[in-house]
Parts: sequence; C-alpha cells; structure tokens
Amino acid sequence: MSKYVDEFKEFISQGNVMDMAVGVIIGGAFTGIVTALTDNIINPLITLVTGGNGTEIGGLNFNGIDLGAFLSAILNFLIVAFIVFNLVKAVNKFKAVAGVEAPAEEPVPTCPHCLEEVKEGATRCPHCGDQIPGGARI
Repeated sequence: MSKYVDEFKEFISQGNVMDMAVGVIIGGAFTGIVTALTDNIINPLITLVTGGNGTEIGGLNFNGIDLGAFLSAILNFLIVAFIVFNLVKAVNKFKAVAGVEAPAEEPVPTCPHCLEEVKEGATRCPHCGDQIPGGARI
C-alpha cells in the first residue's frame, strides 16, 4: 500500500499534472466568456437573420426541440477549440524560439540476444535467460 501511495505522490507532483489542472481551471473560466459571446452576440445575430421573436431562434425550434441551443453548444466548442489550438501553437513556437526542448530519455541497457530491457550490470537476461558477457551496458 505504501508503494501505491508513493507512486500516487510521484504522479501528482509531475509537471504535466499541474499544467493540466491549470488548463482545466482556465478552460472553465474561458468557457464562461465563450458562452456569453454566443448567447449575447452570435445567437442574436442568428435570431435577426432567421426572424425569431427574441427569446428563441426563429426557424430553429421544432416541436419543443431547441436546435438553437445545440447550435450554440457547437459554436462554443468550436470557439474554445480554436482558441486552445492557437494557444498551443503559440506556446510551441515560443519554446522553439527559446530553445526549450523536451528532456531526452536516458538510454536503457538491452539484452544482445532478445533485445529486451535489462538492468545495468546484469549478467543474465531475465527474459530469455541467456548470459550477457561482461554484464549489461548502455
């Protein structure tokens, strides 16, 4: 159980998890802005074009099914996706200009016979059982 808790602590303290948490919080706040944009600017324009009565989008409400709300949700999604795309693109460009690269993975010793990963210095492969002359090295 202690190992499980330690693994969880390691997982939660990784930078990616913290970045994701910040992204979710900012995304939630940004969704309010996008919803206000669609409800107060885009939907009234659609109402004006389709001839609604101001409370519902004219021509988009059939037998109690509000297609205007569905259209609004689609527009919200597309706007948020477009903004997130541009933000990710800008961050990647900034990283490229600043010379920030992802950390390189350390090479892992492999068995010369079966090519499976082994611990450094191992004299026998735990996968195929063959001897590793001189011990496993990178």
